[in-house]
Amino acid sequence: MSTIGKDSTLKHVSSSPHLRDSITTGGVMINVIIGLIPLTIVGIGHFGLSSAVVIIASILSCMVTEYVFDLICHRPNTLYDCSAILTGLLMALCLPPRAPIYCAVAGGVFAILFGKCFFGGLGQNFMNPALAGRAFLLISFGKVMTDYSYDAVTGATPLAVLGNGGSVNVLRMFLGLEMGHIGASVICIIIGGIWLIVSDTISWEIPVSSIISFIIFMAAFGEKGMDPMFIAAHICGGGFMLGAFFMATDPVTSPMTWSGQMIFGCLYGFLSAIFRCFGSMADSSTYAIIIANLAVPLIDLMPVPQPFGIGKKGASVIPSVEEMNAPKKSGIAVPPSAIVLTLITVVAGGGLACVNMMTADRIAENNLAKALAAYEAVVPAADTFEYDDAVTAQIEEMKAAGYYADGAFGKAFINEAVQAVDASGNIVGYAINCSSMEGYDGEIALSVGFDTEGTVIGISFTTLTETAGMGMLVDTDDWKAQFANVKVDSFTLNKAGGSTADNEIDSISGASTTSGAVVNAVNAAIDFYNNYLIAG
Repeated sequence: MSTIGKDSTLKHVSSSPHLRDSITTGGVMINVIIGLIPLTIVGIGHFGLSSAVVIIASILSCMVTEYVFDLICHRPNTLYDCSAILTGLLMALCLPPRAPIYCAVAGGVFAILFGKCFFGGLGQNFMNPALAGRAFLLISFGKVMTDYSYDAVTGATPLAVLGNGGSVNVLRMFLGLEMGHIGASVICIIIGGIWLIVSDTISWEIPVSSIISFIIFMAAFGEKGMDPMFIAAHICGGGFMLGAFFMATDPVTSPMTWSGQMIFGCLYGFLSAIFRCFGSMADSSTYAIIIANLAVPLIDLMPVPQPFGIGKKGASVIPSVEEMNAPKKSGIAVPPSAIVLTLITVVAGGGLACVNMMTADRIAENNLAKALAAYEAVVPAADTFEYDDAVTAQIEEMKAAGYYADGAFGKAFINEAVQAVDASGNIVGYAINCSSMEGYDGEIALSVGFDTEGTVIGISFTTLTETAGMGMLVDTDDWKAQFANVKVDSFTLNKAGGSTADNEIDSISGASTTSGAVVNAVNAAIDFYNNYLIAG
């Protein structure tokens, strides 16, 4: 309401309470950007200038998209609030260091348009725009979004190694010196998170509750139980910590009350742990936050704050006649849907925990049997397979150094190697399990058998998820037979077909990417056999 006083000046009158705060939207965004600066610097320093190009492309695409949208829709220019800059920076820190420029641009456009503008702008979106952009890229460009190689350093990410039962260097993960997305330094995330809390940009409830719940559920569902190093590796790996401090805490998409934020954080931690233990992707923190965002309206209904001057929690500030004449009810009204959701979560979580405990040993046995079957297929003369501690240590050393850093075999690396021993205790060959990250649909893992002279006995796949009728044809006996009983320094791929030389492998028609990935993996195994296994 406006009134004109005796001095004819316009005065604005509003009802109490009168709350004033100097904080602005732009100020909040700038604080978050400042919190991300250490993470950005370490990411560029470790992964190189290619990561800086990805960051710049992501930020510029977000800014241009928002400006053009405002221009077309005749809306005021909103670039001044710095939200587009923050969206581009956050999304870039979730990308591989050598992500193609078109990925960064496409993600930025999608994040701004579909994650913010189409919902009415900042404050109306139901999910973090940066998360929307990353989810879009994971669905649309799955292969390039899981290629974390940089500066000729290739290999599996720490989470992928953990998923295959391997060991990782937790300290290097904590410092952000392992393979992964650009914003992988946990120590920088913590430093930035402390800045956000100290500057009153976020509160502690969501980060703390999400981390605690993640630890609890990883201990309950993880294959190693309450193993501190195993849990620490999962905390430091992937995007969980970045999400806990910088994405789940988005004030627009998170609950309004402290108790609601605690529930939200627990839900994020629970979903992240479930996806890590049972999901097909190494890291699904993006989807964990988005699902938790969908539950925010329901969460906000449960812990309703008490309004000023009203004794009953959740009551209207100005009660109606019916409310004033209605009989008094004691207690807090909990929506039936909240009760149902809670019961479903408890039952499902308990069921999964029981199933995990009952099947954990069986799963481990099945994985071991699968690996043993592959070894038996490639070295059929063996009765047993034995590990050599020195060889295992050599493989771990190669993992720490980035496997074949010179890129001679593409993105191929060695998983493990075993000795094939007959009934008399004599070594009759070797089996090497290797992987290539250059498959059309991701990782291809296979075992390669050798006799004691270095002749390839055969190959057997342990992980192969290529396109049916095309890439999957590499698993046919006729195609695999090209490698059998051949001793060469390396194989080459013949895309034209009709090979006559022992070292040439005919490509599967229409699946040269898959064929080339297999050839590179076999060549990596041959190199390891010649230069590390036998020479060592």
